[in-house]
Amino acid sequence: MTHKPEDAAMEEIILPENLVALGSVLGEGVTPLEISMVLAKVFRVQHAEVALLRLDGGLLKFILPEHLKTTGAIPISSKAVAAHTALSKKAEIFNNFARVKHASIFETIKPVGAEAEDPAPLAPIQKLMSVPILDHQATVLGVIQISRKGLDPRFTQDFSREDLHDLELAAGVLAVSPVMQAN
Repeated sequence: MTHKPEDAAMEEIILPENLVALGSVLGEGVTPLEISMVLAKVFRVQHAEVALLRLDGGLLKFILPEHLKTTGAIPISSKAVAAHTALSKKAEIFNNFARVKHASIFETIKPVGAEAEDPAPLAPIQKLMSVPILDHQATVLGVIQISRKGLDPRFTQDFSREDLHDLELAAGVLAVSPVMQAN
């Protein structure tokens, strides 16, 4: 049997048992929220701690979380962690993210439905994994980030190397997901 490049999208993806739920993000009509919920369950985080960005004309644009879709984009030339991930094409883990110099502007935006008068501070990101989403030719399609937020890093579980590996596998699944292919 010969293997043609157009068959690449049809290749069977075999996932470890803890990631089998990711297979559901490959179907037509799957929504970003459904992807967020699946990834949140897999990585034991809240769905608002899942960020999915698509590279579009030199800008990383938010697909997830939903409330950041209309708040702006991250230039690929910036010093943002997501931009670095896209440029380096390397997965990274930050279990001391609160001490990493980063633009925290997106952390200050409250989700839709959050009370504007709510005096409670939004919990900052304490831990972060950032992984490029690459197509079969190693072209960057976007970036997936999973964070753990909390007021104190001591009470926020670290990400493991296994978690990072699982997120790399998830990025491979997302690369062929209709959500990443849509314009």
